[in-house]
Amino acid sequence: MVPWRSSRTQGSSSGSTPGSMGPSSPPSDTSALSSGDDSGSDFEATARPCGKRGRQQGPDQSHVRKCPRMTEPNGGCSSASTVNPEPNTLFEAIKSAKIAMETVVVDWLETYKRDRETGFLELINFIVCSCGCQGVVTPQMFRDLQNSEIIQQLTEQFKEDSSEYPLSLNTRPWRRFRDGFCELLTAVVQRCQYSIIYDEFLMGSLISFLISLTDSQVRAFRHTSTLAGRQHPWVAPLRHPMAGVLAPTSTVVVAMKVMSALVKVALGVSVQQENNLRQYEAERSKGPGRRATEKLEALMVKRRELREQQEEIENMMNAIFKGVFVHRYRDVVPDIRAICMEELGTWMKTYAASFLTDSYLKYIGWTLYDKQGEVRLQCVKALQGLYGHRDTAANMELFTRRFKTRMVSMVLDKELSVAVEVVKLLTLMLENMGEALTDEDCQSVYPIVFVANRPLAAAAGIFLYRRLLDPQQGAGMDASYDRDNRAFFQVLLTFFIEIELHEHAAYLVDSLWDCAGPRLRDWETISALLLEESPAEGLGDQQEKALVEILAASVVQATEGQPPVGREPAKKPSSRERKAQMEERIRLTHCLIPALPKLLGKFSADADKAAPLLEVLCCFDLSIYCTGRLEKYLVLVLEQLEEVVQKHTEQTVLEAASRALHALCDPELALQRHGDRVRSRLADQLADKFNQEVTEMLQALSLDDEEAYSMAATLKRISILFNAHDLTRWQLFDPCTQLLQRAVDTGEVPPQVLVPTITCLYFHILWEVSSLPTTDVPEEQLQSLKTKVITTCSLSHSCLSDVDSGVREQAFRVLSDLLLVLGPQLAEDGREELAPLVLRPDAELQSQLAAFLMDHVFYPTCNQEELLATENSESRIEELHQRRVLLAGFCKLIIYGVLELSAASDVFKHYTKFYSDYGDIIKETLSLTRQIDRQEWARTLLLSLQQLMTELLHQEGPNFRMTEAFPDIRDLARRFSLFFSLHKLRSRPLLVNIHKEGILFAFQKIPGLEPELPPLNLPFLEVLSEFSPWVLGPDKALLLTYLDKVTQEQLGVLAPGDTGQWQSLVTYRNSLQPQDGGGTGASSRGAAPTPHPTKRRRLEAPPQAPDSSPRPSTHPSSPALTSTMLRGDPRPPQLSPRLLLSGSILSSPQQQLHDPAVQSGPPPEGVGRGGARGRAERRRGGRGGQGLPLGRL
Repeated sequence: MVPWRSSRTQGSSSGSTPGSMGPSSPPSDTSALSSGDDSGSDFEATARPCGKRGRQQGPDQSHVRKCPRMTEPNGGCSSASTVNPEPNTLFEAIKSAKIAMETVVVDWLETYKRDRETGFLELINFIVCSCGCQGVVTPQMFRDLQNSEIIQQLTEQFKEDSSEYPLSLNTRPWRRFRDGFCELLTAVVQRCQYSIIYDEFLMGSLISFLISLTDSQVRAFRHTSTLAGRQHPWVAPLRHPMAGVLAPTSTVVVAMKVMSALVKVALGVSVQQENNLRQYEAERSKGPGRRATEKLEALMVKRRELREQQEEIENMMNAIFKGVFVHRYRDVVPDIRAICMEELGTWMKTYAASFLTDSYLKYIGWTLYDKQGEVRLQCVKALQGLYGHRDTAANMELFTRRFKTRMVSMVLDKELSVAVEVVKLLTLMLENMGEALTDEDCQSVYPIVFVANRPLAAAAGIFLYRRLLDPQQGAGMDASYDRDNRAFFQVLLTFFIEIELHEHAAYLVDSLWDCAGPRLRDWETISALLLEESPAEGLGDQQEKALVEILAASVVQATEGQPPVGREPAKKPSSRERKAQMEERIRLTHCLIPALPKLLGKFSADADKAAPLLEVLCCFDLSIYCTGRLEKYLVLVLEQLEEVVQKHTEQTVLEAASRALHALCDPELALQRHGDRVRSRLADQLADKFNQEVTEMLQALSLDDEEAYSMAATLKRISILFNAHDLTRWQLFDPCTQLLQRAVDTGEVPPQVLVPTITCLYFHILWEVSSLPTTDVPEEQLQSLKTKVITTCSLSHSCLSDVDSGVREQAFRVLSDLLLVLGPQLAEDGREELAPLVLRPDAELQSQLAAFLMDHVFYPTCNQEELLATENSESRIEELHQRRVLLAGFCKLIIYGVLELSAASDVFKHYTKFYSDYGDIIKETLSLTRQIDRQEWARTLLLSLQQLMTELLHQEGPNFRMTEAFPDIRDLARRFSLFFSLHKLRSRPLLVNIHKEGILFAFQKIPGLEPELPPLNLPFLEVLSEFSPWVLGPDKALLLTYLDKVTQEQLGVLAPGDTGQWQSLVTYRNSLQPQDGGGTGASSRGAAPTPHPTKRRRLEAPPQAPDSSPRPSTHPSSPALTSTMLRGDPRPPQLSPRLLLSGSILSSPQQQLHDPAVQSGPPPEGVGRGGARGRAERRRGGRGGQGLPLGRL
């Protein structure tokens, strides 16, 4: 019998064990799976032999110890766990990685054969040492103590402050050690599989010891005996209470790896049994004269021997499974549960005859409901190995019926990595168990092709392709069976139209690209389907529109190789991929050049079809028109393009036509003269028509609807062409100016005419600025351009007050862009002669720009849930996008120094209220403006809070502290304070100034207020307290003194009254108290201010800072609500050219510039150190930040 050693009764394991999550109830639908060999119980009642084992009788030979043990003074072994005086031989060999694993195992086997107790203890101490324990198991302990007593003594050897845990270190040597640790255990079992594992000592004692370790309270023991070393991407360092640093969950379990090695041994024995049976049957089938009786008897003896070995190995595996797995698969550590599921999947795949049963599968089914994503991920991967083969999938019908609903629902798992693997699992089920998934199940997977995560969408695309688009290939047929892809596109169009979830074909094409790319690149079939005229075989209007979109998306995907907007960008293509893209571009150009004029001729009247076809033209290799002698097709395409521009007024199709014409007018193109001719003809026609209509409008008293529509259509075409083409030589600036001036004077011009008119003026200026020579700019040209700029800005400024919101928004966009383009950076980098063109907004313009934000950006809207629930959610999303563009334009004016930094307060004060809509833009603006001027940035944050407080006071009156809006102001202050949390030393003077100016604001005197009442702004101290956690200790003491001084100066002797009126002051004083509870005097321990006529000690200023007395704020007492120019004239920020040219507002925060650290001497002796407060600090032993700059106090 195998000698099991355990301190607990193995059959009484139905209760929870150390580290276990406690008894868990399996899902109610798994009752059928519970009818197995274990009667459905998590903790089987099969008894494992227990009790104390007697002394082992080793072979009759002397003990040869590889590692001498520390002995007692009397020469005997200690009965307690002792510290190993020499490193463990196995541990050092694996750690050094200088000895071949085979040699290490052979040397250990030789030791074990000479003295199995010594060899076994060396292996046990290797495991203990790998746990980070410094103790050893001595022979005396092994003979006299139970496993639980041994582990208890080993537990005492852990050092709580030790971080030298081998399996927790992630450096290269220790990662190599983890791999060798796992390899050694497997190699030991493999080398002993023919004799030693059956000696009734090694495996029995090892398994018993491992089972006891897994029940230990020390998580390191539990981990190492259950886990050991492979790094997973989701691993996070953990800590255990006994060993300082816990091994990452990337550690390979001794028990699980021993079990895996035993599974391989059992599989080998099973194969030998089959071979033995085959040989026996073959020999017995021979005739009596040819039959060898001795061979039959030898085969029978071998058969009985193999059967006994199989039974013994089954007993070992059953002991490990019931003693370790059944308890640890629900361990409190999710990584232990994950490894258990991973190993269980390996056992089922390796030895399906024994493990692929419902009594084992139920553990995977139950754990599919685990709350941790990494555990669910390992369950799904284990199932992939089972469903990936038809022979194993055929044995999982009951499991599939019970847990299919759960697996299908996991396609919406919150962990994207789990969802991806679930979709792959369902694809394997589709291929190997085709009838398991119903149409309803598949309908849950189809919409996943439109999700933003590309790996998940690509996995769903493969599922869709296998199930719906190409079921024959999923059944194993060759992909070349169908040379004509008509059926494929018919099914794809039907799916795209009926799904009704997404209108953009680019996402569907990108999802199918990896599996159906060759079919989607069948340009001949697509063009033939679109050009068919037969009513019987042709496509309907909706199908034609969908196919045109699929064609355009496929062309873009083939030539650019980038996923659509919203999905994460693909990796940078390799040189081979770029070469393949170029070859595909050439191929599709040759295929579609003859068909494109016909397609445009057929669909030119439909804007939804013409726009994607014009996008296809932009992806061509246009040089082939010349090299391939295909000039006639270029002429036909240009004729169709000109017709599209004349027919349509929709912005989408006109923009596509403008881009296509710009590509055909490329100066490097050999046949660009054809494009220039068409562009000139279009510009002549539009300019003549516009001039005529402007002349008639200026002479007429009013415009009728038909005339207004005609002028709006003409201006819309001109403005869109102006975006990509230089039309300044057609002299459109003067008529546009006259038209806009007429609108400002009379207000009779309709809005649909004004918006493109403002756009034309804007593009006219941009094209003239871009055409200026780099040097020696003519003075006349410069003055003419300056006059046009001033005229455009003046008219746009007037349009900010127009009655139509669309006109106001367009005027704001034009003004913000012109102020940015013609900002201070225009005259830098050697272009000082362009200084006359620099625009500097006056006070009125800045005020109107800020007021525009209040009216058009920061106004209440529905939340995200309401937005998705409304029927016109798409229009609301587009509206939100437009508002974000407006806000980004204003923020860029601040970042690039066009507006003063204090103007950002109109943006910062809405950080929390509109966080869901503009949080990313405002946060990036906060980060970038901090780099410009940290002092002014801090004042701007304070100004934002002061503005909100003033607004709330005007709206709610003196009792505003009890309103719901006041906690929102405190929350905004808390978010602002987080910007000071990282660099406390650099932020020290900023925080001190914020507190000082905030205190002055809180104690402002209001004319007419009774002297015994607290100031109206006093609750602002509660807002200010949100910044206190980041103030250093010495500064808190000085701020308390400064607070007392301001209180006396502003209020004098306070009359006794209700303490609740001064609660804000109490809260603020408490926030400045030392965190360790040390007080700064009796008056600073949270008491309300009381009459105190005695003179207080004044704060002395350090000699290095002569201006350390409190300075008055540069801002007025009551900040303005909206206008940024009514707040005084603070010092403008100094912008570096490097920041001005760094890019847009959305540049990476990692590109921020870091100011040099503030450097000053230590505080002078006596500042904040005298009196009771100084003595209290000295008693606490704190030096109060000596040597750190105090800033300007």
